[in-house]
Amino acid sequence: MSGFFILYLYLMNWQTALRDFTIYLRLERGLSENSIEAYTGDVQKLIQYIESVSPTTSPINIDKDLVHQFIYELAKWISPKSQARITSGLRSFFEFMIFEKYRDTNPTALLETPKLGRKLPDTLSESEIDRIIAQIDLSHPQGERNRAMLETLYGCGLRVSELVNLKISDLFFDEGFVRVLGKGNKQRYVPIHIQNQHYIETYLKQIRVHIPIQKKSEDIVFLNRRGNKLTRNMVFLIIQDLTRKAGIEKAISPHTFRHSFATHLLENGADLIAIQQMLGHESITTTEIYMHLDRKFLGEALRKFHPRAH
Repeated sequence: MSGFFILYLYLMNWQTALRDFTIYLRLERGLSENSIEAYTGDVQKLIQYIESVSPTTSPINIDKDLVHQFIYELAKWISPKSQARITSGLRSFFEFMIFEKYRDTNPTALLETPKLGRKLPDTLSESEIDRIIAQIDLSHPQGERNRAMLETLYGCGLRVSELVNLKISDLFFDEGFVRVLGKGNKQRYVPIHIQNQHYIETYLKQIRVHIPIQKKSEDIVFLNRRGNKLTRNMVFLIIQDLTRKAGIEKAISPHTFRHSFATHLLENGADLIAIQQMLGHESITTTEIYMHLDRKFLGEALRKFHPRAH
């Protein structure tokens, strides 16, 4: 071990370790800024606790007892789901420390993650989606945009971050696809139906051309009235308002349209592998949650495809 590295370890504090971890998440793992913010936020919570109870403890010498104590205190105030997420974030941080040879052991190794029941995602029926979209005022300058956005969320199963970052150069309508940059900067191509294409083209040709577009937003599809890229929160508020006007009392978010996209495809006989690819799920087990949403579909699949059922 070089003298420089020994000195670096000696000087390493929490902020230095957090900075290196951030660089690792961005460059090595290719995570989105939202994911990086979540991971580093988990470490920040630990840092705040350490500063209050043991300020001389560094990321090099912290032991499992102190980490376990932190999680125990945290469990008094947060839900098991939040506790599990923070535990996962800290585990990744200390795995990074071992990977970079800053430590030999992971103090979260024996930490038990709270057992969580698998929560099925909320979905909308086709009629509820129609009711929400019917609330859009197409006489308003933003009406065509909002219809195109909701039809794209539901028609392509996009995450809201993928929707607000969708570019005009990502639209391959002649081929019937849109290019999507998903989690971890992974690129995928999602089919888009003719009606959805029509809504986007109407917005682009009739509304967007009259907006004074700001720098860095020239290629972004969906813009606010000032010509900037929409925020995720703005899309959420638009959907929340339309849902209220439609008289639907479910807790609806942009992600609900993505869940509905997958559920309706599955109910109508789509292959689970195809749905996985369209959603951009890295693992098929993530997509399999939709198998639990409609038991009727499973029975129909057996009757239709099993040779003994005929």
